[in-house]
This record gives sequence, structure tokens and C-alpha cells, in this order.
Amino acid sequence: MMKRMLVAVVVLTVSAGAAQAQTVKKAPIKPTAASDAGKMFDTYCAVCHGKDGKGAGPAAKALAKAPADLTKLTARNGGTFPDVHVRRYIEGLDEVAAHGSRDMPMWGDLFRSLNRDTAQIRVAALAEYLKSMQQ
Repeated sequence: MMKRMLVAVVVLTVSAGAAQAQTVKKAPIKPTAASDAGKMFDTYCAVCHGKDGKGAGPAAKALAKAPADLTKLTARNGGTFPDVHVRRYIEGLDEVAAHGSRDMPMWGDLFRSLNRDTAQIRVAALAEYLKSMQQ
């Protein structure tokens, strides 16, 4: 009887550890060219916002709140593209409450991990790409 309880405790402990390890595992960052804003958008943003930026990416249904329609940023800002806000958000300097913490797959940490010049090239390219998507 004691041997069975010991085995059960060991199995539960190992299972709990394995389950915890799976919940904190993050997907690796896919490399993209800093000059290819379309590829960066597809890699970093489209999974939630969709390739067209309208908020219907493959992961959108799994989120507590629907992703924003990124084609309407100018319309929601009185006809002016909110360039500074968009750049600050991409860099991870500003947060959107609907997205939760930066622990989810937001890319500010990626851009902050690069040298400043490379990060700024990427951020500027993504902001311009978003600006080109406006309706």
C-alpha cells in the first residue's frame, strides 16, 4: 500500500512539472529581414490581426477580446495616422489593455533586444506598412 502511494505521488509530481513546463514554453522568434515590412507583419502580427490587418487572424478566436482592425487606425484617429502611438506600441513602450501583458507574443521585447538602429529600422518599416493598409 505504501509503495503504491509513493508511486502515485511521484507520478503526480512529474505530471505537474511537465504540465507547468508546457505552459511557460514560448515559440521561437522567426528571423525576418528588417527591410521586409510585409514579411515582418505576416510573421509577427497576422496570426492575430490577419494578413489583411482586419483582425481575423487564425489565433483571433482564441483571444478574450477580438484583435483590432489595423486598417482603421487613421479613421479612428480623426483622419490622421497615429504614427508616434503606433511606433511606441510596436516597440513595447505603450500597452493596449486588451492585449494583456507583454508576456504574450507581442514583439516589443524582440525589437528592444536588437541594437537601437536595427530596432528603429524595423519599427519604422512596420509603422509605414500599417500606414499603407489604411482605408
